[in-house]
Amino acid sequence: MQMRSRIAVAPMMDWTDRHCRYFLRLLSPSAFLYTEMVTAAAIHHGDAERFLQYNKDEHPIALQLGGSNPEWMASATRKAAAYGYDEININVGCPSDRVQSGQFGACLMASPTTVADCFRAMREQADTPVTVKTRIGIDDRDSYDFLKTFVDALVEAGCRKFVVHARIAILDGLSPKDNRTVPPLNYERVYRLKREYPDLEVVINGGLADVHQVDEVLQHVDGAMIGRQAYHQPYFLAELEHHFNPDRSLPERREIVEQMLPYIDSVVAAGVPLARVTRHMLGLFAGQPGARAWRRYISEHAHVHGAGTEVLVNALNSMPLAAQTATMQAIRRT
Repeated sequence: MQMRSRIAVAPMMDWTDRHCRYFLRLLSPSAFLYTEMVTAAAIHHGDAERFLQYNKDEHPIALQLGGSNPEWMASATRKAAAYGYDEININVGCPSDRVQSGQFGACLMASPTTVADCFRAMREQADTPVTVKTRIGIDDRDSYDFLKTFVDALVEAGCRKFVVHARIAILDGLSPKDNRTVPPLNYERVYRLKREYPDLEVVINGGLADVHQVDEVLQHVDGAMIGRQAYHQPYFLAELEHHFNPDRSLPERREIVEQMLPYIDSVVAAGVPLARVTRHMLGLFAGQPGARAWRRYISEHAHVHGAGTEVLVNALNSMPLAAQTATMQAIRRT
């Protein structure tokens, strides 16, 4: 089983920017990466280059768009297609107040006709596949029938791929952060969707944090999307890559750091502050001896004016002593 199109990294606001995606690509050569959500209005009215640029090494990559105006969604799709994205995804899952006020995100589950109109307008602009990321329900509309009604409208419009976060979204009373954890997971509803629509590509999202879980869900659906676990413990992506492609050996974490150095040199030379890149790398050594020293050194030094790759080299060099100290402390406790 090949990993391509089976494992994806979720679009995460303020996290999955182009620096994060470049880093995650080193850990997993084949995972499908998604951008953080970009509003169609920003691309339609603003500086498209600012929002759409990415590194060619990020492929396969999807752009996630937020919006409910078919004209703006079509315009953003046309501009994005020129950049060579592998997929354009419609956000029907974000529950934040700001997104709701713009009439997009999870609240659009209640307006499947609007989403279908956007989908059709987007499809007319490019050959790039257009897909939908949604929840399983919203507020008190927590049923399979509600999800099915939404999916049916998009299937009729021509949609063939759905990424489904296996939780409802509570639009009034829960923060976006709580909406990622408080509503209970309901994988079975997503599995049923795949059973009843076998010709659709169904990717499940929500709560996937270990290889065995991913193995289990992939017995029922076509793909698994990893969110917070991929950000806070990014080496998990390397473990998944090796699990599904055993011929690819697990990389050393230090090797990943070394591979990042030329990239960091180039973006820092272009005026990007070091911390904008290194903030995505803090979890690389999570669970390993010396992880705290790694995080501390970067956190204390990456924000210094003029900081460059020497911060990462020094952070690596700070780890062996910390790891030895942790080992001695563990021995003394036994």
